[in-house]
Amino acid sequence: MIAMNNVEWLAPYAAHDEHSRGRQFHESLPTFRSEFQRDRDRIVHSTAFRRLVYKTQVFVNQEGDLYRTRLTHSLEVAQIARTIARALHINETLTEAICLAHDLGHTPFGHAGQDALNDCMREYGGFEHNLQSLRIVDHLEERYAEFNGLNLTFETREGILKHCSQKNARQLGELGERFLRREQASLEAQVANLADEIAYNNHDLDDGLRAGLITLDDAQETTAFRNQYTAVMQAHPTLSGRRLVHEIVRRLINQVVTDVVETSRHAIEKVAPVDIQAIRQHERSLVTFSDEASHQHLELKRFLRERVYRHFRVLRMTNKAQQVVKSLFTAFMQSPELMPPEHQQAAIRLNHELPEVGRARAVADYIAGMTDRYAVLEYERIFDPAKRS
Repeated sequence: MIAMNNVEWLAPYAAHDEHSRGRQFHESLPTFRSEFQRDRDRIVHSTAFRRLVYKTQVFVNQEGDLYRTRLTHSLEVAQIARTIARALHINETLTEAICLAHDLGHTPFGHAGQDALNDCMREYGGFEHNLQSLRIVDHLEERYAEFNGLNLTFETREGILKHCSQKNARQLGELGERFLRREQASLEAQVANLADEIAYNNHDLDDGLRAGLITLDDAQETTAFRNQYTAVMQAHPTLSGRRLVHEIVRRLINQVVTDVVETSRHAIEKVAPVDIQAIRQHERSLVTFSDEASHQHLELKRFLRERVYRHFRVLRMTNKAQQVVKSLFTAFMQSPELMPPEHQQAAIRLNHELPEVGRARAVADYIAGMTDRYAVLEYERIFDPAKRS
């Protein structure tokens, strides 16, 4: 194999390809790529990844062409995370792979769809999008002759699973052990997790401004935005419109990324881990914000929850989305023959393997895999008498 990661450049506590815990199914080493490059490429070429372009971040896809989707969000998370990973001398490619895969299991209609599907699945083990992302890469993708799923490395799968209950962890074998032992994930996974928070906080703010749900004056209620707004207006007093918003948001992201790098470097140097196992066994995450940045991050998060996510226009979309998801679930559970043939077969097979819960899991797999517009179309096909099947 030609090593594509500069091993001399990587810190000893980074994830190294040659020390990977491997894949569930043995494969020959890639010739011109690293193991983690192979993971990243498989994720990018997956069906689930392509579907993200039509899955909601905050605004349902039909609301407008310029709002973030799950796909653009995943790309933005990866871009932020790669910067942090490179600055910390950890495995940039693994970090990118985790970021690109972290939302593969999200339902249509964003968190509203997930909450609705979780309500439907409450008696059947529940629904959680991180576990669904893992289910997709382990079982549901159908691309390769020798195995189901994408057969990703342990390290990428570990990073996808950000959190997990003790009950679910016991069913995941080696992957669930860190939750039972209360260990940490790799630094690459920690970076991906924090980059996700940075991206959705700042980009949901940007989309909220674009949609007119909040104004520049509203956003100045938060310390971070107010500070950057003041700095931009001092440097560019005539700047306005989208260029003003973009300048503020890019500075917000730069400031918090710089803070994460500097704070995390200090935390890592203080602990002085000798290898990745030392990272896993440390009592807390070493990739973190400073106290001041954490306070500002939480302040912005609370602001978005109250002023954007609970805005009446968003709540109207949320209400419609939940109605679509719950109606589809009920219809498919009562009459699985309403699903396409391959999903009917999956329901029969899973019902045999998992009595009492298998059918529900197959229905959840089908609904979770839908894009926003496909879910609406399926709803119309089943419940609108005028709509052709």
